[in-house]
Amino acid sequence: MTRQPSFFIPHGGGPCFFMPDPQGNWTSMAAFLRGLPECLPAPPKAILVVSGHWETEGFAFTGAEQPELLFDYYGFPQHTYELRFDAPGAPALAERASLLLRGAGLAAAPDPQRGYDHGVFIPLKVAWPEADVPVVEMSLDRSLDPALHLAAGRALAPLRDEGVLILGSGMSFHNMRGYGNPASTEASLAFDQWLTRTVEADAGPRAEALSQWAQAPGGRFSHPREEHLLPLMVVAGTAQGAGKKVYSDLVLKTAISAFRFD
Repeated sequence: MTRQPSFFIPHGGGPCFFMPDPQGNWTSMAAFLRGLPECLPAPPKAILVVSGHWETEGFAFTGAEQPELLFDYYGFPQHTYELRFDAPGAPALAERASLLLRGAGLAAAPDPQRGYDHGVFIPLKVAWPEADVPVVEMSLDRSLDPALHLAAGRALAPLRDEGVLILGSGMSFHNMRGYGNPASTEASLAFDQWLTRTVEADAGPRAEALSQWAQAPGGRFSHPREEHLLPLMVVAGTAQGAGKKVYSDLVLKTAISAFRFD
């Protein structure tokens, strides 16, 4: 089985990729997402997506054969609540991932009722519009402890050798009041530069630095609450070697990046 990389990807704002975008705010991000399948060493057996939009006590994984969509965004045009993404679930993968985490001493279990939230179906609908790859969504632990999420990634690393593509779906900048404000640019760039240097380090120093992300330049401004950053901790935990930035752009006056780990 071909070893898959893991990625931290931006999922945009709500259903942004399926709405008119006359200013082109989301054009480059959509192009990056569309290019994901082509940059893989082989088609993935399944996709495990850590979403910044699901928090549980311990970790959870969607365990349904066919999870429904959760339209957990508000105030958008009606057609965005009629989107379809009919990717099958993968109950066996949900159970396997849960066992790996429990084997590492972490609380985890499949959730047979949970559907895919927009942190999953929106970017995957851009990247895999045919919805022909099985998908499992993973929650964050509501403690939001970065070290815990790094440990979860380390426990899940064997899945990469089983043909599973692991994606962290969030945003490298997620201050809702900061988007579109030119005053945000400097702080977002400072944090993005720190994050890039940190990702490009090996696993040991990377984990230590990521655990202290709030002390980074622009860190807490970029993430008043860190749920959109923590998916990065999980995917960083899946790799020993240095990661690399594979996408970056100024979106709504703020620096947004994506990272790959081989």
